[in-house]
Amino acid sequence: LLALRRAARAWTPLTPLLSATVPDAVELADDEVADLLGQGARALSAAGVEVHWPREMARKLTARAVIGPPEGDGPDALASGAPSFLSADALLAFDWSFAVGDQELSRQELDRLAEANRPVVRLRDQWVLVDPEQARRARARQDRKVTPVDALSAVLTGSTEVDGRRFEVRPTGWLEGLRDRLADPEGMEPVGQPAALAAELRDYQLRGLNWLARMTSLGLGACLADDMGLGKTITLIALHLHRQTDQEAAGPTLVVCPTSLMGNWQREIERFAPGTPVRRFHGGRRSLDDLADGEFVLTTYGTMRLDAAQLASLNWGMVVADEAQHVKNPHSATAKELRTIGARARVALTGTPVENNLSELWAILDWTTPGLLGRLGTFRTRYAQAIEEGKDPAAAERLSKLVRPFLLRRRKSDPGIAPELPPKTETDRAVSLTKEQTGLYEAVVRETLAEISGADGFERRGLIVKLLTALKQICNHPAQYLKEGKPRIADRSGKLELLDELLDTILAEGASVLVFTQYVQMARLLERHLASRGVASQFLHGGTPVAQREAMVQRFQDGEVPVFLLSLKAAGTGLNLTRAEHVVHYDRWWNPAVEAQATDRAYRIGQTRPVQVHRLIAEGTIEDRIADMLGRKRELADAVLGAGESALTELSDADLADLVELRGGAR
Repeated sequence: LLALRRAARAWTPLTPLLSATVPDAVELADDEVADLLGQGARALSAAGVEVHWPREMARKLTARAVIGPPEGDGPDALASGAPSFLSADALLAFDWSFAVGDQELSRQELDRLAEANRPVVRLRDQWVLVDPEQARRARARQDRKVTPVDALSAVLTGSTEVDGRRFEVRPTGWLEGLRDRLADPEGMEPVGQPAALAAELRDYQLRGLNWLARMTSLGLGACLADDMGLGKTITLIALHLHRQTDQEAAGPTLVVCPTSLMGNWQREIERFAPGTPVRRFHGGRRSLDDLADGEFVLTTYGTMRLDAAQLASLNWGMVVADEAQHVKNPHSATAKELRTIGARARVALTGTPVENNLSELWAILDWTTPGLLGRLGTFRTRYAQAIEEGKDPAAAERLSKLVRPFLLRRRKSDPGIAPELPPKTETDRAVSLTKEQTGLYEAVVRETLAEISGADGFERRGLIVKLLTALKQICNHPAQYLKEGKPRIADRSGKLELLDELLDTILAEGASVLVFTQYVQMARLLERHLASRGVASQFLHGGTPVAQREAMVQRFQDGEVPVFLLSLKAAGTGLNLTRAEHVVHYDRWWNPAVEAQATDRAYRIGQTRPVQVHRLIAEGTIEDRIADMLGRKRELADAVLGAGESALTELSDADLADLVELRGGAR
C-alpha cells in the first residue's frame, strides 16, 4: 500500500487501486495509456516505480531517411546513372522509412497508425503501442528532393539532421553503389601506369593515381595532400595522361600555382610527359589561342584572378590548384574567381590541408566538390566548433567519414611510404626573374660584354669573373647586387618567393631545413626577411666562433630553431645536422661536389628520415645554363667543374655571350 500511494501521487490514474479490495489491475483510457508512454513513465520512474510493458507489444516507432534514385534503379546502375557531382542538375528523392520494432511499415500502415489516434493499434496480428502524436508527426514528414552532393554527404556520414534531430540514412540505387565504392578504395580495378609517362611510378604513387582516376571518373573532386617530396606533381601528370585515353574525360588541364612553381611544373611535364604540349598563361603576351585537347596550361593565382572570365569560357578537362592552401580563405578574391572556372574534374594539391583551423579544409574541399561539407556557417557550427572546442566527440567521427574518401593524405613517416623513397631526393626548382631582376640582368650583360670585347689577358678574365658574380647576385636578390643598406626585401626576387613557399610547407610539416648560400650578404638578407615573417632562424658563417658554432648546431639538433642559414664555404664540411629533412641550395656553386658536401651535413650516418634537396635555379639565366651543363653536357661540365669559374674565363666572346644571355623565363 505504501508503494501504491507513492505511485498514485506520482501518476493519478493509479488512484482507483487504493480503494480496490485486491489492487491487481486498473483499466486505463486511451489518453492515459498515451501519457504512460511518456510523461507518466518518467514521473513514476522519479518516484522509484518501474513501468514494464508486455514483451510482445512492439512500441517503438523509428524513422530513417531513404535517399537516392527509385528503388528499381539498383547499385549496378552507377556507371550510367550517376550525375556529375560538380553540378546540381539532378535531384534525388529524400524519402522516409518507418518501422515498429523490426518491421518496416508501408505508407498505408503508417496512415492507419496516425488516423487511429489511439496508443494501442492492432497491426499485422499484434498489438502495437505507439504515441499517437509521434505517429502524426511521422506521417506529416514531407518527402522532398535533394542535390546529389547533399545526398552523398548524408549517406557517407550515415545520418542527417532534420528539425534538430539526427536520423539514420539508407541509400538506394546507384547512390548505394557509390557509397560502397568510396568505402573500399582498394576494390576498384587499378588503372595502371600510362604508357606515355616517361617514369616508373612508385607503389604509393600508383595508388594515388588509381584513387585520383576513380574520383574524377565519378565526377567527384579530390584533394591529394601528400607530404612535400612524395611526388604530387608526377602523380598529377600521370592522371592527365590517363584521362586523355578516355574521350569523355579528355581535354586540356589548367594548373593554377604560385608564380615560383611555374618553371618547375613546365620542366616536370617536359621531363615526364615528353610530347605533351604545355604553355604558360602568364605575362604580357599570354594567349589561349589554338588550345589543344591534351595540353597543359600553367598560370598563377594572380593571373587567374585577373583573367578568370577568359579562363572560365573554355572547356577544361581538369583544373588543378597547386599549393591549394592559397585559397584557404573562401572570401578572398582569388578563391571566388577560382570557383567560376568550370571543369569535368577538379583536383587540389597541398602538403598542408589544415594550417590553422578546419574552415581551411572546408575551403579546399568545397572547391573540389562544391556543397559536400554544406555551407560554411553550418560547417563551423556542426563540425569546426564542435571538434575544436571538444563539444561533440561524435562530430569528429562523422567529419572523418565524410572527408576520408575525398582527401588522400600520406606522410613520409607512414608505414609503406618511407621504404618507397630513396634516401635522398634532389630536385632542381626553376623560378622566374622579377621585372626588376630582368632589367638589372640585361643591363649588366649588355654593359659588361661591351667592356670585355675591348679587353684582353688578365683584365678580360677579371671582367668575366665580375660579370658572373654580378649575374648570380642579381638572380639571388636585387638588394644583394645593389648593396643596399636597409633594403625592401619582399616581392623583388623570384627565388625568395619560392623559398617562402618551401618554408611554409616544410614548417607546417614540423620539419627542419638547412639553407645554403655562398654569399654572407645574401644570408643576412634572408635572416632579416625571416625575422620579419616571424620565422625562427640562425646564421652560421666563417666568422662564427667555434664555441658559438657548436651551440648553434646543438640548438638546431634539439629542434629549437627550424631554419638554419649557412655559408656554403664555412658550413660545407664538418657539421652533423641530421635534424634536417630538407636542404635548400639558394644559389648554385660551380662545382656540385661542394654542394654534395653541404648536403651531406644532413644526409649522413645518423639520419633516419629521407632527405629532400632543393636547388633553386633562376630560369633562362646563366644559372639555368650551368645546370643544363651539369645535367646533360658532361664533357663541357667536367671542364667547368674541374676548374670552377676559371674555365669560363677562357671562353670566346661569342660563347660567353651565349652563356650569359637572358632567354625567356622572366615575368
